[in-house]
Amino acid sequence: MGGRSISEPVPTRAGRWGRGVAALLIALLLVIGIALAQRAGWLTEANRSIMAGLGTGRDTAAGPAITAIMQGLSALGGTLARIVLVVLLMSVLWKRGRVGDARWLLLAVVGGTLLNLGLKQVFAAPRPDLLPHLDIVRSYSFPSGHASGNLIFLGALAMIAGRRGVWACSGVLIFLIGFSRVWLGVHWPSDVLAGWTIGVGWLLFCTALPGAPRDQMRAT
Repeated sequence: MGGRSISEPVPTRAGRWGRGVAALLIALLLVIGIALAQRAGWLTEANRSIMAGLGTGRDTAAGPAITAIMQGLSALGGTLARIVLVVLLMSVLWKRGRVGDARWLLLAVVGGTLLNLGLKQVFAAPRPDLLPHLDIVRSYSFPSGHASGNLIFLGALAMIAGRRGVWACSGVLIFLIGFSRVWLGVHWPSDVLAGWTIGVGWLLFCTALPGAPRDQMRAT
């Protein structure tokens, strides 16, 4: 009986690793597919149509107010703000004795950021030129770092909290921050889609890492 109790968790760990690696590989393949479709021009009409529609919205009476909100959301999802939020959350977790969660959060966010930066260098996609940029950008466009970075951070936050309300709020913020990048003219919709895709893949991979939160979701 003693031997069985020791060996039982092994298939679970192996299965978790397998699912995590599979999720990341599938996400990478999907991102490559989106990149190839974008370069082949298959997404050009859809990208330009969506962005042109948002450009029309920017010129309406409500446009300046919406733009201000989008700029605020984009700043909230920016690298500097995300670093501050990660440090604050890690401090709270550390003080509550949840050291494993704090380390896992740091690994998930830093690893996801490095992965996105690497993909940007690989694809070296220029920024959209359809609308005037309403934000300062200095890096390549594909995939969106705002989209992937905030999906990873907010998704990790929701996993650590384990509450449906946090999941719902995180989902809304993930969408709005991604949307803001298209509204501001600095990303094609396909850039954001690719960012979300790799973010999901990386976050699922991170659930296989030691120390990943696996608490049962609570209703509040």
